[in-house]
Amino acid sequence: MRNIMAALDVGSAQIKLIIGEIIKNKVNILACVETPARGIKKGFVINMESATEALSEVFKNAEDLIGLPIKKVITSVPSTYAECFLASGTVATTSPDKVINNNDIIKVMQKCVYNKIPEHKELVSIIPASFMINDEVVSNPLNMISEKISMKGIVVTVPKKNVEGISTCLKNIGVDLVDVVISPLGDFYEHKQKSMNKEIGALINIGEETTTVSIFNRGILTNLETIDIGGGTITNDLAYVYKISLEDAKYVKEHLALAHTRLAQPNESLTFKDKYDESVKINAYDASEIVMGRLTEIINLAKKQINLLTKKEISYIIFTGGVTESGDFDILIEDILGNLGIIGKVEEIGARNNKYATAVGMIKYYNSRLKLRNTEFSIFNLEEQEELGGLAKRANVADNSLLGKIFGYFFDN
Repeated sequence: MRNIMAALDVGSAQIKLIIGEIIKNKVNILACVETPARGIKKGFVINMESATEALSEVFKNAEDLIGLPIKKVITSVPSTYAECFLASGTVATTSPDKVINNNDIIKVMQKCVYNKIPEHKELVSIIPASFMINDEVVSNPLNMISEKISMKGIVVTVPKKNVEGISTCLKNIGVDLVDVVISPLGDFYEHKQKSMNKEIGALINIGEETTTVSIFNRGILTNLETIDIGGGTITNDLAYVYKISLEDAKYVKEHLALAHTRLAQPNESLTFKDKYDESVKINAYDASEIVMGRLTEIINLAKKQINLLTKKEISYIIFTGGVTESGDFDILIEDILGNLGIIGKVEEIGARNNKYATAVGMIKYYNSRLKLRNTEFSIFNLEEQEELGGLAKRANVADNSLLGKIFGYFFDN
């Protein structure tokens, strides 16, 4: 079975949908689409009708690219008021030969959260920190032999209201919600390096209306906080200072201004009409000064939040989110954080922009859960997978023809 997954990242500015196939532990992007968010504020559904229409649009766009209906999806939910706590559990192995199977792993994970999730909370994730079998700590006990299996892990929960709105919208358009993920988990799995499994670090995702700061200890999410400020504030600043429309201010932010004034050129400029219908000339240096001022505030707020979330020494701070694509953002974080701060990079062809980091990482995160449980999953059944790969068309192509040989080369190797 081909492991094909769909990940939906519901943002305040854009709704992104990525279809990806896991091949040799890497994500091959099959479709990457987005549409302006409507009826969404800070990740929450505030207008059910508008949000449902926007979701229907993004799914239709993806289906037009793929050529198949998409009826299953993993989605992001707001991290606001998310909580992380340590839990443990022990269960007896179920097989007669005492070989640990995927059902045993699922049961011990369930044991960790049994009667520990408040009624107003929704379980988002159980992140295993360690398993113990035969008094020995292991990372993955699958297929090992033991009378019992114990696990310690981090449980992540969010308020039910964080999930209910998007769940209802997806139900309205006939899409099954397979799993929910908070953005820090997606961000980490997209940007993680092997060294991060031994270090303590922070991830900062600067979104449109919020900035999420999360702490990872040896690859495990331990704490997080959402700050009510994001890249949209920069757009508002530019619109206010120059008395231009939000649309024009966004264009200035994305095409003229830099994140730092060091390399900004005063002789580079654009002209717009302000709200009084008068021409206003905006140069790159002045616009960059406004952007730099607001980004500096956001980074310093995030830095302060890191100190509140952990007292341990930080080895890395990774920045992600669409704002980090701004020119010279690396110069700004070097000025503020020195070598401690770096910009994460989405390397997957077809989604090479940090605004897609959460969605691509969600696919990797979900795949890691499947591997732990020794389970396969795809949003498409076998017949649909054949149609997606073009295998069904081979029946109409003679094997000994030139075209048949070409098809054979690509699909048999």
